[in-house]
Amino acid sequence: MSEKRLVVDEESQHFRLDVFLTNNLAEIPSRTAIKKLIDTGQVTVNDKTVKAHYKVQTGDTVCVIDDQMQPPEDKVFPEDIPLNVFFDDRYFIVINKPVGMLIHPVHGCATGTLVNALMYRFKNLSDVQPSFRPGIVHRLDRETSGLIIVAKDNQTHVRLARQFEKRRVKKKYVALVKGTVEFDEGIIDAPLDRHPTQFDKKSVGFGEGAKEARTIYKVLKRFGKEATLVALYPRSGRTHQLRVHMTYLGHPILGDVKYGQNNAYPRMALHAQSIGFQHPHSKHFLEFATPLPKNFITSPIS
Repeated sequence: MSEKRLVVDEESQHFRLDVFLTNNLAEIPSRTAIKKLIDTGQVTVNDKTVKAHYKVQTGDTVCVIDDQMQPPEDKVFPEDIPLNVFFDDRYFIVINKPVGMLIHPVHGCATGTLVNALMYRFKNLSDVQPSFRPGIVHRLDRETSGLIIVAKDNQTHVRLARQFEKRRVKKKYVALVKGTVEFDEGIIDAPLDRHPTQFDKKSVGFGEGAKEARTIYKVLKRFGKEATLVALYPRSGRTHQLRVHMTYLGHPILGDVKYGQNNAYPRMALHAQSIGFQHPHSKHFLEFATPLPKNFITSPIS
């Protein structure tokens, strides 16, 4: 757990609290993360909890206690695990993650993750996140394959994270889904909330805690009545968004045991095929794309 105290200067007075902290805490990668700290009571102003919209005043003492992320029980060690490095410069790396690989260690599993492999191969990784998540700017589910960005330094990490927060990152996923998708393209505009009975799942919901979520889909190929190959373009970045949205549409992703209850396919048929973003330093737009897994297009049901 870390604690940081900041005193508001004259130039910052009347700023919203979340804006003030965004401007002064480079180690916290996004305004969303800062708002979460405020909402969970981990930020005080003059020893009192306040809302994110509170306007700070000159001389206010702002205290931030960050205990949101607890490290796994086991120490994390570098491991010589092969990586498919798609791009590598002095600021960041793009990795083509294989299916079945965890992004970072979790309780009870401190080996075999992308982080273990990164620690072995790369000397410099950002440390904005907790020690068991060096370099990790965003995440993919364990059973999702495809492209992921890793930051080498904190400034790069913060600049990339803010592109994700502001929805400036262009992401394309490809999935094999069950059944025949009726329309060639469409938009799923359905907010996501916690599942009413299962804490580790999300569901479409319209309560006070629901968060807006939009996904654009386009049909790429049809395999009779059994399956459809679709491109998915998330316009928001909610946990399990694509999986929940396709199930909500009536076409769960093949192999998705959690949401599709479909064990017939040998893996979850979801692949992060391409990602585009502004280089955090040169400002040039970059886009990377990886080939689809072969069985997505040759033998979708086997």
